[in-house]
Amino acid sequence: MKRNTTILTVCLLAGLATNAAWAADNWQDLFDGKTLNGWVQRGGKAKYAVEDGCIVGSTVLGTGNSFLCTEKEYANFILELEFKDDPKLNSGVQIRSLCFDKDTVPTDKAGEPLKDPKGKVIGKIPAGRVHGYQVEIDPSKRAWSAGSYEEGRRGWLNDLSKNDAARAAFKQGDWNKYRIECKGDSIKTWINGVPAADLKDDVTPKGFIGLQVHGVGKDKDKDSIQVRFRNLRIQVLD
Repeated sequence: MKRNTTILTVCLLAGLATNAAWAADNWQDLFDGKTLNGWVQRGGKAKYAVEDGCIVGSTVLGTGNSFLCTEKEYANFILELEFKDDPKLNSGVQIRSLCFDKDTVPTDKAGEPLKDPKGKVIGKIPAGRVHGYQVEIDPSKRAWSAGSYEEGRRGWLNDLSKNDAARAAFKQGDWNKYRIECKGDSIKTWINGVPAADLKDDVTPKGFIGLQVHGVGKDKDKDSIQVRFRNLRIQVLD
């Protein structure tokens, strides 16, 4: 019996080591640290550049929300990244997001008109409008960073109004880390290791990843402020 137990233990340890190696080997960098190869800008005209191994998004007065988007689309995945945001700038990370060349009327999985959480039917989405799930970056006092918002469609789907631990985890003016897991209809987020949003939604199963620079209108106090992203990596699960 002792010999069998030893063999079982060795097999379990070997299996754990194999799984750990698989996880390490299957991470893919989304950003090479030097160029914006593999990315395309959509929406507004904010500026995106590479500085010191980071993607830097800078506001431009008089333009709308801007998004630097992956050329590839992703369905089920684990995404990790770090960001540092100006305290005056709202931002976010798009996941499973879309952008069409013509006006589009959104529908749910059953083909029925899409409604927001209050039951209001979502109208036509204009051509060129980035829309879809967003993991919020919110440096305001409410601190809903890592909450689940839906850009261009239904608005807030899972905010952090009842998650004090996640709200407290945000580090103002410093680097923060997100972990985002998308598996089927499950979308979960973590901020600096603290569980944040836990959303069940199946409207959009696949789409691109995007880095937002929110529009700031004509507010001169917000001209050329920045959000930085680094260490972007993804593990595809399907």
